[in-house]
Amino acid sequence: MKTGYLDIDVYRAVISYDDELDELRGEFIGLNGGADFYANDLKGLRREGRISLGLFLEACAKRGINPRKEYSGKFQVRAGREVHEAAALAATRSGVSLNTWTVEALKRAAAEALDQAP
Repeated sequence: MKTGYLDIDVYRAVISYDDELDELRGEFIGLNGGADFYANDLKGLRREGRISLGLFLEACAKRGINPRKEYSGKFQVRAGREVHEAAALAATRSGVSLNTWTVEALKRAAAEALDQAP
């Protein structure tokens, strides 16, 4: 299965293609609820994505809900002792706290992953 991204308006969806089903699936990310869509080709996927997103945004507007997921800026990571130690040593060598080092590493990894969008 391969994955990629599809931007519709200012919203991004993760798309995947399932060889066995011969079908494309899209799911919007960063929303406070689920909005997914399916089609057999990219043109159809764009069309179905617009419809799905429109219905989702309409439902949010009717309920007075922010359609975007809100993030607190805090999350807990569990990583094994060896990884924790290695990260702590890397942070120390870099002259920053483990938190700062981790945030910078996550920023780099996220930017790299998102830049690979088609």
